[in-house]
Amino acid sequence: MDISHLIAENGAFFYLIAFVWTFLEGETFVLFAAFAAAQGLLNPVLLLAATWLGSFSGDQTYFWIGRYFGLRLLNRFPKWRYGVESALYWLERYNAGFILSFRFIYGVRNFSSFAMGLSAVHWKRFLILNCLAAGLWAGSFVALGYFLGHAFRAVLGHLVRSFSLVMLIVFVIFTVAVWVFHRLQRRRQLRVPPGAKIVIPPP
Repeated sequence: MDISHLIAENGAFFYLIAFVWTFLEGETFVLFAAFAAAQGLLNPVLLLAATWLGSFSGDQTYFWIGRYFGLRLLNRFPKWRYGVESALYWLERYNAGFILSFRFIYGVRNFSSFAMGLSAVHWKRFLILNCLAAGLWAGSFVALGYFLGHAFRAVLGHLVRSFSLVMLIVFVIFTVAVWVFHRLQRRRQLRVPPGAKIVIPPP
C-alpha cells in the first residue's frame, strides 16, 4: 500500500481523523500527520486548525461532563478519584498555569478537564484558557512533527521513492516513543498531599 498516495488522495479524511483523535486525546497521529504535511501531502494550516479544534472540543466536553455528572461518575468509578484529586491539587497550586499546561503533564492530563468541571473554576474562564491551551498544544506538536518531517527528508532524501515505508516506520517509532514516555510518566506520578479536596461550584 502506498501511504503517500493514500494521504494525498484522502486529505480531508485525515483532517477528520486528526480532529477525532485529538478530541479523544493523544498526539501520536498529530505528529505523524505533521510529518506527512512536511512532505507536502497535507496542508499544515488545516492540520493545525483540525487539531486545535479537536483538542479544544474534547476538553470542553469533558469539563461539562465533570460539572453535571462528575460526582455520580466518581461514585461509580472510584479508581478515578486519585487522578481527579491530583488534577485539583495542581489546579489549586498553579491555577491558570495548570489550565494552560495540563495537556503536557502525563499522569493527570486524562482527568484534568473532568476534574476542573468539578471545581469552582468558572466555565467562561475555563473556555478562554482552554482555547488558548489547545492552540499551544496543537501548535507545539504540529510544529514538532513538521520539523521532524523536513529533517527526515533532508537526511533520507535518497529514499524518496520508498517514502511510504519511511512514513510507516516513523509512525511506529512515534507510537512506541509516546507509549514509553507515558509509562515512565505514570511511574513518576507525585502523590497528592492529604487534604486535597473536590470543591463543587455553587449553583
